Amino acid sequence: MKTTLAFLVGATMLGGTAFAQVATPTDKAFVAKVSQGGMFEVMAGQLATTRGSTQDIRDFAIAEVHDHMLVGDRLKQISTQEGIALAPALNAEFSTELAHLSSLAGRAFDAEYLAQMGTLHDADGAAFATEATAGGSPAYRAFGAETHPIVQRHIGAIRAVPVG
Repeated sequence: MKTTLAFLVGATMLGGTAFAQVATPTDKAFVAKVSQGGMFEVMAGQLATTRGSTQDIRDFAIAEVHDHMLVGDRLKQISTQEGIALAPALNAEFSTELAHLSSLAGRAFDAEYLAQMGTLHDADGAAFATEATAGGSPAYRAFGAETHPIVQRHIGAIRAVPVG
């Protein structure tokens, strides 16, 4: 009886962390991919709010920053519960893309910004859809399902923004 009670007390104390960790390697790859993409989209969007040559570009960028900060915060919350650490900074690939974007101005900036956002959102849309149905962790599956419509909305907005 004492052994059973001690196990139950220990299990209850660990329940918030040890038993919540059900993320699979596929979940971890998804998190690594979308966290980097989201961080890049926030930084590129912040750049576009001042560098965009039209109000349409700047308005789209403001929406990107807002939405991706909210999505990123939710991802951090889930990842903390799942015991997955997010990278604190952009990887080399996204750092290079941001530096390239920073070197542009005017219509060239607008066109490259929208092209990068289109490519990234197309890939993210597929990743979120897959995670929503095939993710190992219920929390990441729900996150994928909740976020996929946001990505789809962004894809529509990207295609609707006129370039110069």
